[in-house]
Amino acid sequence: MAEETKHHAARIDGLSLLVVGSALFLLTGIVWAVIAPRALMDFRPAYFTARCLLEHRDPYNPAEMQRTYAEAGQARPHESAGDRMLETRNEYLPSELPWTVPLALLPFTAAQALWVALIGAAFTLGAFLIWQQSSATPRLAGALLCVLLVSSPSLMAFGNPSALAVSLCVIAAWCFVSERWPRAGIFCLAAALCIKPHTVGFVWLYFLLAGGQFRRRALQTLAVTAVVGVAGLLWVSVVAPHWLAELRTNLAAFTAHGAMNDPGPATGGGRGIHMITDLQVVFSFLWDDPRFYNLASFIVCAPLFAVWVWGALRARASHRHAWLGLAAVSALTMLPLYHRQYDAKLILLTVPACALLAAEGGHRGRWAVALTTLAFILNGDWIWAALDGLLPRYHLDSLGPHVSLIAFPVPLSLLALGGFYLVVFARRVRQPEPARSHVLES
Repeated sequence: MAEETKHHAARIDGLSLLVVGSALFLLTGIVWAVIAPRALMDFRPAYFTARCLLEHRDPYNPAEMQRTYAEAGQARPHESAGDRMLETRNEYLPSELPWTVPLALLPFTAAQALWVALIGAAFTLGAFLIWQQSSATPRLAGALLCVLLVSSPSLMAFGNPSALAVSLCVIAAWCFVSERWPRAGIFCLAAALCIKPHTVGFVWLYFLLAGGQFRRRALQTLAVTAVVGVAGLLWVSVVAPHWLAELRTNLAAFTAHGAMNDPGPATGGGRGIHMITDLQVVFSFLWDDPRFYNLASFIVCAPLFAVWVWGALRARASHRHAWLGLAAVSALTMLPLYHRQYDAKLILLTVPACALLAAEGGHRGRWAVALTTLAFILNGDWIWAALDGLLPRYHLDSLGPHVSLIAFPVPLSLLALGGFYLVVFARRVRQPEPARSHVLES
């Protein structure tokens, strides 16, 4: 009875921390979305590419996009060259458009408000569901989630589609592992795959490789994704038959030396809030040549993913294996390809695994808590918002290429986090499962 009372008190404490974190996330996110100079900057291209398509114009043509802004009364003549590029050069696949077209049917202001509400609700719901799966140490899980929520208001403020994709992916993972609301999980993961396939694709792959009921859900998700994706592709191909070449041109413009998505020291947008998280940031400091830093990142990541695939194939469809495998890949997937910190919020999936290891105690539990906490803080907003203000104030931005060292902790923390959970995952799948481990715990 005393043990039950103690656990109940821990659950109340954990839930209280989660509620506080959620309230602060929603409050600061809404305030930031209203007062920030570049608020909802990433929502504008998502809305107007869909609007452009509805008006039977090419959403991958910058001139057509600029015309759409002008006719809607949303053109901004004094914006920077970087903002103009972001708004007019579409870098998303056609599969995203069927999910954003319904928003484009609404007036811009109403669509903005709905988008912010969707991101806030989905991310908060994902956090609550993850806490529910972390019943082994509810107080610790509540504290970790509170840290992540409090440090993530920019998800709502900037409105990048990745914020919604990551949130839907987390919800889908809960649905599949807990075996509840599977149709909702299929819908959520299909939407996430259509919007950000390179961010959530390895989460889908885990369920495919793990077999059993997980594989069935993954195949059902693939079917829905294919139907929606093909519909978007056909629609875009009719309106913009040269969309693929235009997409390549747009991507090249974003990744050119010194451009917004350049991971090297000369980047035009790879530092501060929403900095780039992939390992190219680290290797480019050694040699700022894409042929080098892309290859070096691949050499580091390839064996890690090979071990993860091996573990996913061997893993049984169990609660423990699922969360350990998802924890590992949620961090590792941020490293080989272009991602930013809003994508890295996928490490929300590490909390159940951290709770399991912490409940077991020992050095693994302590390492899990330390590495997860560190990654949550480094991939949050406030530390980098403060740094954005300190760099010019103390003339630290005059350090030139050496200022890129500031960005190293983010990818390195993700590498440490993913590598740790990968080692634990690989060891656990080689061991016999504890009694009743086949039951997917809640």
